[in-house]
Amino acid sequence: MNEITAIKARQFLVSFLKYLLLIFAAFVALVPIVSCVVTAFKTPEEYAATSVMTAPKSWLYFENFKTAWQQANMGHAFINSFLVLICVLAGSVLISSMLAYVLNRFQFPGNGLIRNLFMIATLIPGIATQVTVYQIMTALHLVNSLPGYIILMMGTDVITIYIFLQFFENLSVSLDESAILDGCSYFGVFFKILLPLLKPAIVTSAILKGVSTYNEYYMANLYLQDKTKYQVVSTSLYVFTGPMGSQYNYICAGVLITIIPALIIFLLCQDQIYSGMAAGAVKG
Repeated sequence: MNEITAIKARQFLVSFLKYLLLIFAAFVALVPIVSCVVTAFKTPEEYAATSVMTAPKSWLYFENFKTAWQQANMGHAFINSFLVLICVLAGSVLISSMLAYVLNRFQFPGNGLIRNLFMIATLIPGIATQVTVYQIMTALHLVNSLPGYIILMMGTDVITIYIFLQFFENLSVSLDESAILDGCSYFGVFFKILLPLLKPAIVTSAILKGVSTYNEYYMANLYLQDKTKYQVVSTSLYVFTGPMGSQYNYICAGVLITIIPALIIFLLCQDQIYSGMAAGAVKG
């Protein structure tokens, strides 16, 4: 009886610690969002006189959202971000899927070396390479240029390549062989046979790449230096910062506006994200 009681006590303690950790993690994740929502609905007078977590007198005050949309020219920023997303997603998915096709289907000297180099690349902080990247972008006259920023962001992520590699592992080589015997070229095999079967991987990688591109601030701020002509949603709220302080009531309102599109897309596509990641992690 004592042994059973001890086992139940250990199970209760483990469950208690587990849920305590989850509650703490949720608290840490939700506090910034809650404070942002609370601040976005405050009048300038309330923002100056109250603390961050003090609730506004009225939740129907939308002047901050109107000011953020107009002064930050967020309509133009959304258009630029949409163009960047379309081009980056199309290029990134195509390049990474074709690269994964070559690495998976063709055995050649250096195949393993290339895979290992991709793995090593994940260990290098992106900020450590920015000096060299900026020099290259400057030499090619691609700084302060929307096409240059698109080309820069089009670089494939290692995680995207490995997602496609895992999906190719689940596709039988007999599909390629049958198509080639019927007179299909390698390009035809990829575009007509294999690419349509990669829909879960395409959706997963496109959403992951899209979210990172949409939220990218550092490179957008560094390479799109003309904030009035080449602003995107991540840099549009820069107008509310300055040497005399930042207007966080307008910034928070703008942040909520920028969150809405990404939140809607995630809620609509979360099943594809989770199922795609799970399916790509299992070798058949």
